[in-house]
Amino acid sequence: MLPDNLHKIDPEEAIQRVRALLSIDDMLEEEELAVRDVVRAFVADNVLPDIDKHFEDKTFPLDVGRRLGSELGLFGCALPDEHCGTGASYTAYGVANQELEYGGSGWRSLLSVQSGLVMYPIHAYGSEEQRATWLPRLHTGEAIGCFGLTEPGSGSDPGSMRTTLRRNGDHYLLNGAKAWITNGTVADVAVVWAKDDEGKVRGVLIEKGTPGFTATDEAHKFSLRASITSNLAFDDVVVHEDQILPRRSGLGAPLGCLNQARYGIAWGAVGSARYTFEAALRYTLERVQFGAPLAAFQIQQEKLAWMFSEITKAQLLALRLGRLKEQGKIHHAHVSLGKRNNVWMARECARKAREMLGAYGISGEYPVWRHMADLESVYTYEGTHDVHALIMGQAITGISAFRASS
Repeated sequence: MLPDNLHKIDPEEAIQRVRALLSIDDMLEEEELAVRDVVRAFVADNVLPDIDKHFEDKTFPLDVGRRLGSELGLFGCALPDEHCGTGASYTAYGVANQELEYGGSGWRSLLSVQSGLVMYPIHAYGSEEQRATWLPRLHTGEAIGCFGLTEPGSGSDPGSMRTTLRRNGDHYLLNGAKAWITNGTVADVAVVWAKDDEGKVRGVLIEKGTPGFTATDEAHKFSLRASITSNLAFDDVVVHEDQILPRRSGLGAPLGCLNQARYGIAWGAVGSARYTFEAALRYTLERVQFGAPLAAFQIQQEKLAWMFSEITKAQLLALRLGRLKEQGKIHHAHVSLGKRNNVWMARECARKAREMLGAYGISGEYPVWRHMADLESVYTYEGTHDVHALIMGQAITGISAFRASS
């Protein structure tokens, strides 16, 4: 029996009270709130009920994932209307990423890859024919895309890529390999980056089933299990001129795409942190030890206070990035700040929540461990924590540290 001053508190009421403490949602526009509500309901009905089973089985329900496009119109939603977007604000797009990653990092990955890494380069660098061919299908989810930049031997240093695009008469031959590619085995089109005869980085569109192009699932992974991760291989794949993205060449082209995806990650990480924080709050209010709920102990309250503080700051940072992006004032160092800070924050929230849940912290009954495992990938991909520190460092000092030590 609990002491009189430790009456039972309804965890769901506590969670709603916390969400309302700073009323950050009051800073969102009506359209952005509508997106939040629609995506939150979708996650509650279609993601959360079976995400843990998909994590255990290493599967992803792509048929449900396509509905992000066909029903919710989220794929490429911030692109201009004429390119099959909906003209949504970048903050609305960010909110969608936040709500999806509350369900799981694989779901936010689907949105950010499809929108920022596939639709964006076709929109920004593609020909009118390429846009007309792919953007409508990608927008509705009829077609799924993937982005091939990372290689087995080049991750943080994409300029050292070995994939080549060599002219061979009236066409080109693509040779090389890409690794850690989201949705590679199910993609209808791959946006692949390779070096041409002059050493310039070029983007090419490779359709599924093209001779010489193979994709295989990553066999052994303990993170992002409820997501499709693949390896791509290209063996004398014939590429015609109309498959090459004509409007941009050089390493800045794929890096521009990464800034789009990193922006979504900055928002998505907040959703993951919200999940683990709420799980910890719910558990510590329900679990009684030494005659009181765990939430009544000072050390647990300190952890909850830390998590709430960091989530609040991360939400404000993400919102500021959204407004800067909408004003055309965002700098790539701003995006690095958001990705680096918010993913680190979410990772630390997951670790603290795992500690607070004790043995249940590694149980599927309380899927904090799933978020914790997924965040290890998010912490690394789209630029590692340390690489983003160097991007910020260059912006702060004016000196690039991206070089080998002597």
